[in-house]
Amino acid sequence: MTLLAILVGTLAAGIGSVWLAAWLSFGIVSRYTQHMLSLAAGALLATAFLHLLPEAFEAGVEPHNLFVTLLFGLLFFFLLDKAELWHHGHEHHHGDGQHDHHGDHHDEHDHHHSEHAHHHDHHQHAHHAKPVPGGWAILAGDSVHCFGDGILIASAFLVDLRLGIVAALAVLAHEVPHHMGDLVVLREGSKSRQTAVLKVSMAGAITALGGVAGFALLEQLHGILPYMLAIASSSFIYVALADLIPQLQRRLSSRETATQIVWLVSGIALVSGVSTLAHSFAFH
Repeated sequence: MTLLAILVGTLAAGIGSVWLAAWLSFGIVSRYTQHMLSLAAGALLATAFLHLLPEAFEAGVEPHNLFVTLLFGLLFFFLLDKAELWHHGHEHHHGDGQHDHHGDHHDEHDHHHSEHAHHHDHHQHAHHAKPVPGGWAILAGDSVHCFGDGILIASAFLVDLRLGIVAALAVLAHEVPHHMGDLVVLREGSKSRQTAVLKVSMAGAITALGGVAGFALLEQLHGILPYMLAIASSSFIYVALADLIPQLQRRLSSRETATQIVWLVSGIALVSGVSTLAHSFAFH
């Protein structure tokens, strides 16, 4: 009975949060693509620095070890990003991977800026041939993060059924703004919204795997949970700083720059506020 409750709770939290994020990202705010990039950057950074890393450090692990894990994670996702670009080395990226990545990256977004004034959909079709940097980093980080969420939900269910339900709802709530950021990143290089939602949903389903593992191996897995949180943090930090922030670093008017900053701060505030409310509701 407890295992069934864990499965239902983890699937509802892991996949339900993705679908709710998709409804918000592609429905209510879908017209504000450039603003959503700023929101996504803020949400990913806030998830890493205000939610995952504090939780990792609260576990009592040696801080030096967590910082080493964070550094290793950043290097790993950089190499994963490079491997992704090499794999898709045709057209713009064939030959000189690093030079083309940066040169085409800026050219593309200058081109995007002029195209966007004519037609948003035309930009999306022109974007299809190029994979978005950070796509695999997002999915890998999401999977690790969701596995950790599953362990946390399982541990709550093992204490009390009602606490488990509250924990699942708390995870669902604080994952929504984070998944909104994920979907924006993946949508930039995906052929369809459905593909982006499917990829993030598959990562979200890993929550159930974490729940089952937590049910069976709770004591053993609790020791590595802080390191998993640090690795997940590194993926979100890398994507925000290596992919999203550079897209926002274009010469803009003071009004457009102010708008970017507002949306960036809004992403941080959204994750911070929702995480705080969800945490206080779950544990008080």
